[in-house]
Amino acid sequence: MAEKTFDLKFDGYKLEENKLGLPEYSGVYVVHSCIYNKKEDTVSLMRLLYIGKAGNINDRVNNHEKLENWKKELKEEEQLCYNYTKVNTAYNNRVEAALINANQPIVNVDYKESFPFDSTIINCSNRYNLLKENIKVTKH
Repeated sequence: MAEKTFDLKFDGYKLEENKLGLPEYSGVYVVHSCIYNKKEDTVSLMRLLYIGKAGNINDRVNNHEKLENWKKELKEEEQLCYNYTKVNTAYNNRVEAALINANQPIVNVDYKESFPFDSTIINCSNRYNLLKENIKVTKH
């Protein structure tokens, strides 16, 4: 593989209570802690907890074995919030690894210290709070 660039457009956020509405397409999802202000109908993202990949984002998140690990990171008044972007299944591992390596989410273990793929450039757009906007990760 050679250097490859991925332009990721993050489609939106879903609160824990609405996660059944996550898309069923292939891609990468991001788990944040957030505070939801019901009165003002606003969400404040607090911390980046986890980055994962899936052939079907909805199915993966709604049946994830690390859900309790994510919840353990929540502080009082916080809840889980999910962000997502479409990625071709063939590149899910590479994009996930680059995002983890560059952003160092709290709960992830793999790819934080190493990156086994060729040089990868990721440009984030739309709703991607708490992620670095433009990254380049090289094999190490």
